[in-house]
Amino acid sequence: MSLYGAAKAVIAPTTRAAWPLETEGLHHIPARGPVILACNHLSNIDPLFIGVAVPRPVVFIAKEELFAEGNAAQRAFAWALRSIGQLSVDRKPGQSSREAMDNSLDVLREGRVFGIFPEGTRSPDGRLYRGQTGLAWLALTSEAPVIPMALCGTDRILPEGRKVPVLRRVGLRVGPPVDLSPWKGEAGKNRSRRAATDAIMAAIQRLSGQEQVPRFAASVKEEIRGRRER
Repeated sequence: MSLYGAAKAVIAPTTRAAWPLETEGLHHIPARGPVILACNHLSNIDPLFIGVAVPRPVVFIAKEELFAEGNAAQRAFAWALRSIGQLSVDRKPGQSSREAMDNSLDVLREGRVFGIFPEGTRSPDGRLYRGQTGLAWLALTSEAPVIPMALCGTDRILPEGRKVPVLRRVGLRVGPPVDLSPWKGEAGKNRSRRAATDAIMAAIQRLSGQEQVPRFAASVKEEIRGRRER
């Protein structure tokens, strides 16, 4: 058994016992070959539930801060991320984007499953924000199918600022592959990347039922932070 399988054998039952997980549409995920799982992002704990629910090992590139080892809960979370093969990335300007794209493409070229949160950061208010076009570049360059996914309830388990998770039910819905054929071979075109990303985000919204916001979550978070500091 792989380290991922061994870790999942321990983590999955505990996770499902603490947070009953209802899934729908897992059959849409191919049993083999490269695939991109694109999901909404409500909480830092989101990768855990996707890893538990999806039959195949899933690789996420997580921000370096998630691997911080402070209190017992943070150490346990960091151990869980590393045990199931998650990669950390330094988000300093000029480093994260290129490094993340190269690592993501390597995962897909190896025929593995890559998970991504197109919004780039957690939603500040539960709504679905604009997707980053790196997702479309990755999909169009690798030609891997993109499977849309939607989580619900995770924002109430580990909301921003909370250290200890709350016990509650979680839902995960999975949809069929998004048709990106209109933009095949056009990874280098800005308009094509934007249109393809918007198509993926629309598919995620149909699964989640969230209100869509035509803005980037990071910029909204920055505005909120500025208002708090004034």
